[in-house]
Amino acid sequence: MLRDYALLLYVLIGSAVSSTLSLADPGPIRFNRDVRGLLSDKCFACHGPDAKTVEGGLRLDLADASTKPSRVIVPGDADASELIRRIVSDDPDERMPPPEFHKELSADEQNVLRRWIAEGAHYESHWAYTSIQRREPREVASTQPVNVIDRFIDARLDEEGVEPVGEADPVTLVRRLSFDLTGMPPTLDEVEAYTRDPSRDAYEHHVRRLLDSPRYGERMAIYWLDLVRYADTVGYHGDQDVSQFPYRDYVIDAFNTNMPYDRFIREQLAGDLLPQATLQQHVASGYNRLNQTTEEGGSQAKEYLAIYFADRVRNVSQVFMGATLGCAQCHDHKYDPYTTRDFYAMGAFFADIEEQGVYGARQRPPMMRVLSPELQTQLATIDEQIQALQSQMTSLREDLLTKQSQWELDAVANIDSVKEAESVWIDEPDTKVGTKDGDWNYINSAQGPVHSGTKSRRQISEGLVQHLVQDATVKVKVDESTRFYAWVHLDPANPPRSIMLQFNDGSWDHRAVWGGDEIEYGRKSESWAGYHRRGELPATNEWFRLEVPAVEVGLKAGQEVSGIAFTQFGGLAHWDDAGWIVTDRIPEEVANTLRLAPEKRSDAQAKTLQDYYVARAEPMISLQEKIRARENDRDSTEELAPLTVVSKSVKPREIRVLPRGDWMDDSGDVVEPAIPGFLGKLDTGDKRATRLDLANWLCQPDNPLTSRTMVNRLWSLLFGRGICASVDDFGGQGTYPSYPDLLDTLAVEFVESGWDIKHLIYEIVTSNAYRRSSKPTAYLVEHDPYNELFARQGRFRIAAEMIRDNALATSGLLVERIGGSSVRPYQPDGYYDQLNFPKRTYVADRGDNQYRRGVYSHWQRTFLHPMLKAFDAPSREECTAVRSRSNTPLQSLVLLNDPTFVEVARVFAARIIQEGGPDFDSRIDWAYRTAVSRHPPRDVADELRRVYDKHLEHYRQNVADAKLLTATTDAPVKIDVDVAELAAWTSVARVIMNLHETITRY
Repeated sequence: MLRDYALLLYVLIGSAVSSTLSLADPGPIRFNRDVRGLLSDKCFACHGPDAKTVEGGLRLDLADASTKPSRVIVPGDADASELIRRIVSDDPDERMPPPEFHKELSADEQNVLRRWIAEGAHYESHWAYTSIQRREPREVASTQPVNVIDRFIDARLDEEGVEPVGEADPVTLVRRLSFDLTGMPPTLDEVEAYTRDPSRDAYEHHVRRLLDSPRYGERMAIYWLDLVRYADTVGYHGDQDVSQFPYRDYVIDAFNTNMPYDRFIREQLAGDLLPQATLQQHVASGYNRLNQTTEEGGSQAKEYLAIYFADRVRNVSQVFMGATLGCAQCHDHKYDPYTTRDFYAMGAFFADIEEQGVYGARQRPPMMRVLSPELQTQLATIDEQIQALQSQMTSLREDLLTKQSQWELDAVANIDSVKEAESVWIDEPDTKVGTKDGDWNYINSAQGPVHSGTKSRRQISEGLVQHLVQDATVKVKVDESTRFYAWVHLDPANPPRSIMLQFNDGSWDHRAVWGGDEIEYGRKSESWAGYHRRGELPATNEWFRLEVPAVEVGLKAGQEVSGIAFTQFGGLAHWDDAGWIVTDRIPEEVANTLRLAPEKRSDAQAKTLQDYYVARAEPMISLQEKIRARENDRDSTEELAPLTVVSKSVKPREIRVLPRGDWMDDSGDVVEPAIPGFLGKLDTGDKRATRLDLANWLCQPDNPLTSRTMVNRLWSLLFGRGICASVDDFGGQGTYPSYPDLLDTLAVEFVESGWDIKHLIYEIVTSNAYRRSSKPTAYLVEHDPYNELFARQGRFRIAAEMIRDNALATSGLLVERIGGSSVRPYQPDGYYDQLNFPKRTYVADRGDNQYRRGVYSHWQRTFLHPMLKAFDAPSREECTAVRSRSNTPLQSLVLLNDPTFVEVARVFAARIIQEGGPDFDSRIDWAYRTAVSRHPPRDVADELRRVYDKHLEHYRQNVADAKLLTATTDAPVKIDVDVAELAAWTSVARVIMNLHETITRY
């Protein structure tokens, strides 16, 4: 019990302190291994890299500052060193660290510092910032290593006198590989095939087959999306949806095609800056836009630009460098050589990205449509048709001009006539109008007032609410006479306090408002184009036509309006048809020319008259309508392609160091893009460094951080912990690698292989170290509880998405299709009740989308799907390099009661009955092997029989309960079976799905 408590304390407070002292004879003290983490954890906050807060002028992170000329550290003489005297002092005024810091050094830690000084107090450069080099491990005669990984690990184990565990059994190996490389369980056929031939050749063939599986990219994407904080919503305030799933699909494809990691980095950081950038490279550049954003009214754009800036620096440094550069936002880093200037200089690389501090109307420009090859073919056909029609215009014009004189006679006779033309824009629900947002709640005349057609739109709220259309299928070209209109009916018992029409010509700053000033959009103390007051609310209980002259809301002739919003504050309103009106009369300039004899007209007047006549001639109008119809078809076809956020380079904004991180303080120095000063300098001549320059620097073969970081993360995925345990921090607060030379050698191998991720994974999973059993010996439990030596494999619960995938695959419900928009699994009713702006009701997908892999699940940052949350999936508001792994009763409740898992159990139960054999024993054996890949132990089979018998008795006596259980969710029951028997087997399946063995990777 005492030892368990000590281990718990180590987990809670010791992770930042190096703990890789030899298990055998300790040997000499190493600064990086034994001392740096200790000083960083206990001392650097006051005596570390942040020069502005160094106490007493003492820096313990630098050799010269601590050993010369003071006697704080006297190399070779611990007793003469002030450091030792202060850390053992009984005087609270002298003792270091000060008692109020609660960082007291243990006796063992004091001894480490004493021994280090006695041995000469040798400092070392931080291991992560030194160049990577291929090392040669010591040869061990008694081992048979597969590759360099085994040679390093075997040499260390031999040195420590540690005996590694043996190889895992074939079933465990094939199951481990399947989860690690594809995120999915193996099939019974795969298990049986490998157990029949567990040779190394068969194993290596199995590895290559899994790496070539499309499932591999989906599995790897789960981890990468955690790193880059990918989600389907914006995060802040209303946490509205945003379309960026093409980026997720790009990541899956990049892993599946084994895109070199250096290219992967360049395309994400600077895909839009690459020469002749492809569509997919633009999509990749969406990485820079995955940060949380806001459209909250009243937000300060400058403040949020600073927030986005800081988030981007944190993410880039963590993802690609394993660095915590974000800690230098307000002051120099307390534990690493990063300065505040480094922080802002790194962020300056991204100052060219077009973005807004505050967005609006669910839009996150710049965005790009991602066309599939099929859509590209359709568009090319339509373009050819449009071009053919346009080619007819010249000959038609020439033909029309031969008839102009007759037209002039008719025109002169009607020169003063005036007509108005009205066009309906928004009306019935089946009319294709463009991209809709908000709640378009159509009702019929039996449910409320209707003005035009068969339906109107009911909108009710206690506060601000709107529904809108943007990217309209038909765009309105404004002229001086254009007036917009919309019909509205205000409820007499509950009228809104104010109503507004808004128009979008690329900006929503064209608004007309009736009633009070409750609507905040564009509101100022005096009317302006973006908030034009039109007077009192219209009368209630009758249909009223709102009209807005385009010029009054700042719209000019020639502009195109592509969106309209219907907004109100409070109350109940019904909205119906909306459109625009134009006045049709002969323009004064044309009329004056018509009054002149032909011979008295100037060339310019004659041309103006010709253009006017031709444009309004019926044959030309007919031809232009055909062209417009095909252009509308093109727009409609293009709209089928998803939008995604992308990076677009514009003139870089000025970046200043913000003193103490204060976005309102502009007194700091202006900085240009630069890498952290202690890591070198980019040579770009007189040219401002770009995001591509940053990406190229990260991908330089001699960069000390990039390859180390990725290698360590891949190792962590395959062992449950990294060679450096702190996969998210290679700095002073991180841990020292248990095999630094192995990490370096693999980093070099990674670079020299062409940044080949599959090659590196293959090398790791074919090693003896990877193939070992995860069952530790008693000696390893006591002396290497955290598996730093890798004398055994790790065992850990699989990721949340994989738990669901495993269940779907086991039941036979899994639908496998790569890519596409995110899907919505079953979720408890009311879970979104607190989501506002706009209010949302979660609607689970039906059919195939319900059974797709978890990597495609809709990721709502502030209300993450409860099943994912229960199993420690992150919200993805920030970079997550390693997920927590908790073990809670709630997880068992999810596996028993979540609708997905109940449905899975019911469908699996039907399979058990149908495919499992004729009797109970054969069915239990089949079910257990299908779920966990091995035969059930006798005691487990007996317990499952008791579950079956008990539940069968209950359901035979309570048939209604059986029907209720087996009717859960959508998947049909495909076999004719007694409902009580199906319910009993469903109970057995629920237990099997809840087993530790089912959700654990050994």
